[in-house]
Amino acid sequence: MLNRRNLLATSLAMLAQPALSSSVAASTSSRWSEWDARVTPPNFDPATSNPWGLNQRFLPQRVQTNRALVPGDIHVDAVARYLYFIENGGTAMRYGVAIARGNLYEPGVYTIKRKAKWPRWTPTAEMIERDPYEYAQFANGVPGGPTNPLGSRALYLYEGGRDTYLRIHGTPYPRSIGGRASSGCVRMAMPHIIGLYDRVRPGATAHLHPPERLLTSTN
Repeated sequence: MLNRRNLLATSLAMLAQPALSSSVAASTSSRWSEWDARVTPPNFDPATSNPWGLNQRFLPQRVQTNRALVPGDIHVDAVARYLYFIENGGTAMRYGVAIARGNLYEPGVYTIKRKAKWPRWTPTAEMIERDPYEYAQFANGVPGGPTNPLGSRALYLYEGGRDTYLRIHGTPYPRSIGGRASSGCVRMAMPHIIGLYDRVRPGATAHLHPPERLLTSTN
């Protein structure tokens, strides 16, 4: 039976939830700089730093584009495992990525409607149903941090007003770059997406090209 004391305690607990969530978020955000430093190699140079042993072609580099593309947009070449951030003047920054394994990769044209630093991760219901042994233990979510599957930064892909649950994000598994490893998202090395993040504006378009069609550049 819910008496007055229980009702009061329940009400206070409910009122405390937003404050608790806000406190946790504030505590997490206070560590962003620390975590950025932890996942970034000493004396980091995007073009040469490679403690993960990636193929050199997956390190960030500026390339020429061979056709007119919209500055600020992102293109993912699923064949070569490249992400291009389109710049003014016919150039793009190119990064190595990992894409989804099997038939989980979803080519399409999406809008980046949200960005987040060191975001919380929660597996989707489909992921839990597909692999309960792997994902059910995380059904309540995982706080942001260096071991979080979304890594240091995330760009959230939408179709209209619908969150697709597809992300372009950092990964604590940088050696997966160049392969097919994720459950649908596009993965980047954490220092690489830290460098990209501030350049991407909400409302930009992300083109995830089919894995059977190559997005070419002059390089």
